[in-house]
Amino acid sequence: MKSVYDIILAPIVTEASMDGAASHKKYTFKVAKDATKPEIADAVEKIFSVQVKSVNTINMKKKPKRLGVHSGYSSEWKKAVVTLTEKSKTIEFFDALM
Repeated sequence: MKSVYDIILAPIVTEASMDGAASHKKYTFKVAKDATKPEIADAVEKIFSVQVKSVNTINMKKKPKRLGVHSGYSSEWKKAVVTLTEKSKTIEFFDALM
């Protein structure tokens, strides 16, 4: 059985993700490639003690990268945008960054 920390790998902190967190209670996370939407929702609820309204997932594809004469690809990963309910409190980790 997977731990909740095996599902949620890292928060994504960008300008666009912080705008969504501030105005619409949408938080973005890097998640395990094989994680499902119900697993992601359950993991966020258990880790942060919040109520999840919906989960949207995006599979991020690899992109070609170059460093001098060396070329390769960035890794593929999965991103989840979690929307909280209106009654739910905010996630304190993201509040400290705003």
